[in-house]
Amino acid sequence: MNHASANQRWMTRTLASPYAVVAVIFLAGGCAPSPPAAPEKKPGTAGADWPMWGGTPQRNMVNRLEKNIPHEWDLKSGKNIKWVADLGSQSYGNPVVANGKIFVGTNNQLERNPKIKGDKGVVMCFDEADGKFLWQAAHDKLPAGRVNDWPEQGICSTAAAEGNRIYYVSNRAELVCADMDGFLDGENDGPYTGEKYKDPIDADFIWVLDMMEELTVFPHNLATSSPVIAGDLAFLVTSNGVDESHVVIPSPNAPSFIAVDKNTGKVVWEDSSPGDKILHGQWTSPCFGRIGGKDQVLFGGGNGWLYAFELKAVKPQVKLELAWQFDCNPKDAKYELGGRGTRNEIIATPVIHEDRVYVAVGQDPEHGEGIGHLYCIDPAGKSGDITESGKAWHYGDKNFHRTISTVAVKDGLVYAADLSGFLNCLDAKTGKPYWKHDALAAVWGSPTVIDGKVFLGDEDGDVVVVKEGRELKVLAENNFGNPVYSTPVAAHGTLYITNRSHLYAIQQK
Repeated sequence: MNHASANQRWMTRTLASPYAVVAVIFLAGGCAPSPPAAPEKKPGTAGADWPMWGGTPQRNMVNRLEKNIPHEWDLKSGKNIKWVADLGSQSYGNPVVANGKIFVGTNNQLERNPKIKGDKGVVMCFDEADGKFLWQAAHDKLPAGRVNDWPEQGICSTAAAEGNRIYYVSNRAELVCADMDGFLDGENDGPYTGEKYKDPIDADFIWVLDMMEELTVFPHNLATSSPVIAGDLAFLVTSNGVDESHVVIPSPNAPSFIAVDKNTGKVVWEDSSPGDKILHGQWTSPCFGRIGGKDQVLFGGGNGWLYAFELKAVKPQVKLELAWQFDCNPKDAKYELGGRGTRNEIIATPVIHEDRVYVAVGQDPEHGEGIGHLYCIDPAGKSGDITESGKAWHYGDKNFHRTISTVAVKDGLVYAADLSGFLNCLDAKTGKPYWKHDALAAVWGSPTVIDGKVFLGDEDGDVVVVKEGRELKVLAENNFGNPVYSTPVAAHGTLYITNRSHLYAIQQK
């Protein structure tokens, strides 16, 4: 089968399917933060927790701790399948593993609680050891419908876990802090005690920030950002965007980027960039790390610009200043409705690695294929608009297509996937291409490097496993029966993959 036929099949399926986008510190006492804590390692187990999107605040899709992760498995025979858990009918929130539990975003098609009927946004919690369902958070749909909250898409935000709390963005554009034990422990932990659903298998919310009500945010189609936590702050993108006309921005002065006190849910900093320059929606997630010795949080704007804010102070109040910005589109790029133009937004999450930043651009998958761009940015010691001065290298034009995937950077190599189904391997310093693998189907998730192998799912339900390195060697291709829009993750010697309806735990036997 040639690639053109695969793309035609993808276009037919995508244009007929509902909209979805698969689709972030701080410390008391000063502006010199401690390094982010390493994921928790359990005694007597391999590897460690995978507590957030990308594993660490830098969002690099690389897991250096896991060993003996299989590259082959079989659903029919059960080969290397540890357990399988049922989800809803559409699942885009990636698995997070922390404190012996797994959290996944999905919808309510399964109706785990028979009292909760109809379309909802759901986060399910499972036991890591055996896949037993523990509890769920269910959120009603917004009354405006698809302009703010597209039907059946569930929750696309990937949770961030810390201590005994998880933080995620609901389909209602709420930043939610929930107790990891739900109501299973028989307690309603506050200060929030107004939960609508309070059975033992329901979620116990600690606090809820309604960004539509409190910040006048207008999410386009769905709020999807995955928060990053460090110290006492949570950073996230609000998903502020256009209305149903796809032209008018109802709330151009509403914040696009915010910092929230993780203990109270209070907004302590906000920025409204790019204001009235939003092209469509804002579905990316932020990253945090140290660049050139300075602590910076990075946000991809809905105008295709990458913004970096330096954390200047925490007390007596949080203070962040714009450190630099970078236009991730060519100067002559123009945006046109329906994906016909050449200017793209940033949906992928930026990655910080060794003082450099890696980010690619794309559009809503329903806009189809188009020319994309992958950049390596060297911002150390620079300020202001560094579009020209900060560009280390660029890979794009006819070589790289629109993408919503986040990259993985390891041992001098960058692994980057695009929506058209190509997995690229490039030199991290120069951008020199080493190889390109054609998955023959659309790719929404991100490549992850685990145990010397690169894992990548596609819309045909295949997960390809490629040997890490400068030479292309495909180790296996495993099919899940329906699309894999998520990103494979691993923790404590087990690989976790979700397709649209199930969560699979895969372990070497």
